[in-house]
Amino acid sequence: MASRKRSDSGSRRPLKEKVVQIYESFFQGEDLSINNPNFWDEFFLLKPKVSNFEMEVDRLSPEQLLKLKDNINVLFTQCVNMLGHEHNIRIVYAIQTLCALMSSVLRKQREHCVDIITVLLGLDGVEKQMKHVIRHCNTFLAGDQPASLKSLCLKLVLIIVTGLDNINQNNILEYLMLNNMFETLVQLLTESKSCHEHGGDVILLLTFLVNYRKHEAINPYIVKLSILDNELALNGYARVIRSCLDGANNAVLLALYEGVHLNRNFMTSLAHVPLTPGSPPQDTNDEMDGGNLLFDVSTEPNNAQTSNLLVTLFQYCSIVMQETRSEGAGHTCKLCLLILNCIAEDPTAASIMHDPSLRYRVPLARVPMRHRKISVDCTPHQTLVAVLIDLVTEFLMSHMSKVFPIELYMLAVGIIHRILCYQKSYRVRSEYSWRTLWSVLITLLKFLQTNEAHLAKKMNIFHLALQVINIFNLFITYGDTFLPSPSCYDELYYEIIRVHVIFDSLYSVAFKHSSIESQFKQSALVLTNSLINVRAIINHLAPKIDAWLAKQALSTPSEDQILEIVRANYDSLTLKLQDNLDQFERYSENPRHVSFFTYMVRNVVSDSRSTIEYHNLDLQQILHDFSSIT
Repeated sequence: MASRKRSDSGSRRPLKEKVVQIYESFFQGEDLSINNPNFWDEFFLLKPKVSNFEMEVDRLSPEQLLKLKDNINVLFTQCVNMLGHEHNIRIVYAIQTLCALMSSVLRKQREHCVDIITVLLGLDGVEKQMKHVIRHCNTFLAGDQPASLKSLCLKLVLIIVTGLDNINQNNILEYLMLNNMFETLVQLLTESKSCHEHGGDVILLLTFLVNYRKHEAINPYIVKLSILDNELALNGYARVIRSCLDGANNAVLLALYEGVHLNRNFMTSLAHVPLTPGSPPQDTNDEMDGGNLLFDVSTEPNNAQTSNLLVTLFQYCSIVMQETRSEGAGHTCKLCLLILNCIAEDPTAASIMHDPSLRYRVPLARVPMRHRKISVDCTPHQTLVAVLIDLVTEFLMSHMSKVFPIELYMLAVGIIHRILCYQKSYRVRSEYSWRTLWSVLITLLKFLQTNEAHLAKKMNIFHLALQVINIFNLFITYGDTFLPSPSCYDELYYEIIRVHVIFDSLYSVAFKHSSIESQFKQSALVLTNSLINVRAIINHLAPKIDAWLAKQALSTPSEDQILEIVRANYDSLTLKLQDNLDQFERYSENPRHVSFFTYMVRNVVSDSRSTIEYHNLDLQQILHDFSSIT
């Protein structure tokens, strides 16, 4: 008997679940509700089998899918209608079915250019249906609903938003523009528990929504984010980003970029120190909380009580900015530098970074170099602006190679320039080892003039050199207003004299290119003119030093002896006052960086789509959640 039973069971096909049989009949074009007026009420009590559902859609050719559009329209409509039902399980299963339907049909559109609106909604009721979907999502997200239901709603909206790689071609987003979700999403960030549970999805959604046709039409999400002044929401935004900055996570960087780029009030949140004791503990039983896409806010950094987003950002950048050679790494590095530029040019952020009462010990990652000794980490407590300058100088020192990332260098030098402009304007004397910066900038100039024959054929190295020289000119002309002491100003002149050969060679290279017909003739000419004060210092002090050495019968003077000569000859030195040294072109995304951000958003959309998890629901947990609410 046992043998026969095994034989019988082996030959018997496994029974299909009822919901799977319904899927098969439905996608064969059958109308199962004709003889059963209660069909849909019963259907939404059956737990969805998302994988089976998507498999049925995937089997269909585009032509077959279009032939089934009436059936699919009915299913979509019934799902939407069920969102208003009083039975909670039906609501959850309706949303999960909507997720499967939207995801699978959008996949067809990506692969075969199927008209999703015709398939899902028809041409007549599309606006009405989408309005209902968004209204119900707003209601669930804003109401006293379980985290599992709110998470599923966010997943549904993310599926819609990430449906196409090119977000600007996703016409369904027009209905999210017309039926705004901004206030609802922001409210989730203001409450500690909901920010912990849903913050990642919320930040990602806002990032995508502000990038929808942002330069083509008025985007309400851009307008609202730019004027948002809710301190709790902005601090929640910052907390989510800070918790998620790990690895080359471009989604988090894009979210941070939009915050610092669009909202000046967000700058204060950069330095906000979260009160860890008030943060909710991780709920290990919440099955839906694990799907925060590229964001995971389940863990806080160990130093959460004494750190802030700026500190975390600087440490993060020091790691990811070490690698620029691959295309992806270069793009991540550029995004970091653009964020740092936005921060550096904002007066509020600059004021925070220069605050002497805000001192942090921030160990930065450094690239191993043969000429640099490996030392035990003895990072001092210093102001945030000092940390930022350290970060930028480390980047400048680390990437001088024949495959030279000049755009990244322009951005990095621009950060230094913005910091100095702030210090000059507000007469802020920052305690920083400026000789370190000067040494790095001089090394960069030496690299440019040494490799001029190779680099000048490919890029405008004269424009970069001009930016560096203008920083020196800023120190020369206005250094007495922001350098920490007169001796520091003396040391600047000493450094210029010490490496005068580099400046002389740079002038010769620039003069050569300004005297011939070349692609960068004008830039080379401007560079030669900008060197006038540096050359004046060299031409004035070099003979004085030579005369003193001859008089003293010395060949190798000490630094103190040179400094004494410098101090004794200030009065007879004539310098030219140069205009606009403390001016810079304020950052604007449009038009220079539009294509870059289009590319970045496209990649993040694609990456995010693959991480949206809505397949597996813990029914017992959902029932428990609803019972605890009621």
